[in-house]
Parts: sequence; C-alpha cells; structure tokens
Amino acid sequence: QVQLLESGGGLVQPGDSLRLSCAASGRTSSNYGMGWFRQAAGKEREFVAAIDWNYRSTYYADSLKGRFTISGDSAKITVYLQMSSLKPEDTAVYYCAASTSWRLMNPREYDYWGQGTQVTVSS
Repeated sequence: QVQLLESGGGLVQPGDSLRLSCAASGRTSSNYGMGWFRQAAGKEREFVAAIDWNYRSTYYADSLKGRFTISGDSAKITVYLQMSSLKPEDTAVYYCAASTSWRLMNPREYDYWGQGTQVTVSS
C-alpha cells in the first residue's frame, strides 16, 4: 500500500501562483510514476501533469503547458505541482496519484490516490 497526502491548496486570486505538494509513504520502494489530476464541480476528472518513476520525464495536459510545472524530490518522495497565472477555470479539487504503468496520462492506470486538495481561484 502507498499513502499519498496532498497539501498546499487554498483560495487565491486570478493571476496568482500556488504550489501543491504530494508526499508518498508506505510501500514506496516500488517504482511509481506520479500524476496530478483535477476535478471541477460537475465535471469529470481530468489529467493535469505526470512525472515518471525516476523523476526525469514529465507530461502535461496540452491546455496547461507553460503554466503548470511538475517536479519531484526523490529523497523526500514528494511530488510538486507549481501552478502560475491561475485562472478561475483552474478551480477544482486536485488529486495526486501513483502508478506502476507507463501510461501516466490515463487515470485508470493509477493504483493509489490521495484525498485531494481544493484549489479555488476567485477575486
């Protein structure tokens, strides 16, 4: 079992930046790729970004490239999502997930999920 704990969400204004963190614990000796997904009210969960198990390759939703950056700290077993130039449409619950698959853009390929952290962008 792998436990994932997200943090860093909150209420921000349009144009602000925010960094989310996802700390992994438990059976982290396996090689897991990590991803961020988000789900807005009344919408389906969507892919945001992912990083492979050795923190070298990154993947992004096309619509978010340039504004969002995923990174990882192997020593802390923590993955980050740096979000900039936030817009009201970025408002959602953001979830961290872990996968042993290479298909990191597909939510069905993920084995473990965090509880999510709310991000609200509003003036």
